[in-house]
Amino acid sequence: MIEYSPCKINLGLEIIDKRSDGYHNIESVFYPVPLFDIIELNRNNSKDFNYTQSGFIVDTDLKNNLLYKAWSLIQSKYNIGGIDVHLHKQIPMGAGLGGGSSNATSLIKMLIKEFEFEISDIDLHKVTSSLGSDCPFFINNKAVFAENTGTDFKETDLNLQGYYIVIVKADISVSTAEAYGGVKPMAAEYNLQKLQSLQMKEWESRVVNRFENHIFKLFPELNDIKKKLYHSGAIYAAMSGSGSAIYGVFKEQPTQMDFPRDYFVWQGVLG
Repeated sequence: MIEYSPCKINLGLEIIDKRSDGYHNIESVFYPVPLFDIIELNRNNSKDFNYTQSGFIVDTDLKNNLLYKAWSLIQSKYNIGGIDVHLHKQIPMGAGLGGGSSNATSLIKMLIKEFEFEISDIDLHKVTSSLGSDCPFFINNKAVFAENTGTDFKETDLNLQGYYIVIVKADISVSTAEAYGGVKPMAAEYNLQKLQSLQMKEWESRVVNRFENHIFKLFPELNDIKKKLYHSGAIYAAMSGSGSAIYGVFKEQPTQMDFPRDYFVWQGVLG
């Protein structure tokens, strides 16, 4: 079985307050992006998880790999047996695009199909939430307004179908602790639930990723990327999540992208 595992961008990201459990409540709009990793799944005759990879290499201990964690969680609940998994990674890591979270959720959805066990929508949400705050979004891969820790969703009518997107990532990674350590929680200045009623040309001044101010001071190169995207005709440009990928949304297909060769640069069309 082969599945394509997508990513997402954050359209605005407000850090509302810090919770008693140490996590933060946020508000953001998650929007799916057709940049995919590829996952191949096969059963094996053991009870082992066998893993291979290509493309970008996920350099982590197997037991800290989200694909292993996803299988291990399902195995403990449903005793499905061993699997062979190959991941061809095309979504850069440490980018704020949710690639690892998408992989974990995609694998769980594949396991449900392959082993034909029953799980309710509520339990699927709980299982994916336990793996990471971005994971539940990838169950349906539809634009949502996300709140609380980023796992509670409300439907949105926002539709960016036909807009072009460019994602740029320099060789910079931002840790979650580093990102949250530099922001001061506050009430949102703009209600992102109303984003669909705001013209995109107004987003630049109204729709803010609160991590940017702090992270751009640490890594001015990221701010330079954002400026270049606007210079190239982006209607809106921002950092996704806690970074370090910067994306630009364009009405027309951009033709002049002047970025260093060692940057990751991807262009596609939103659905």
